Amino acid sequence: MARYVDGFVLPIPQAKLADYKKMARLASKVWKDHGCLQYLESVEDDVKPGKWTSFPQSVKLKKGEVVVFAFAIFKSRKARDTANKKIMSDPRLAKYMDPKKMPFDGKRMFWGGFKTMIDV
Repeated sequence: MARYVDGFVLPIPQAKLADYKKMARLASKVWKDHGCLQYLESVEDDVKPGKWTSFPQSVKLKKGEVVVFAFAIFKSRKARDTANKKIMSDPRLAKYMDPKKMPFDGKRMFWGGFKTMIDV
């Protein structure tokens, strides 16, 4: 079964990790309400800086921050695109649309959509 995956990598200040977790729990409900099949948020455990690149380097990780890797799985890209329009305008997330109220630096977050290549 072909699926579509949105992936996210972002730096979270350790002091704001509980705030981020609260926001992520709400986000997971919003994503699921709008058609997401699975939503996962993961905090770093074994992500060392590399010689050329790494997760910490990708987000310009600062002292006192951790890397979070998240993804959302959808039935298709069309389902993802439809859901994202609804997600971005969902009033439950309105306060997090203000960069000053985000528990992380959104300028160092990166994301993208991916076609499933192997699904076992």
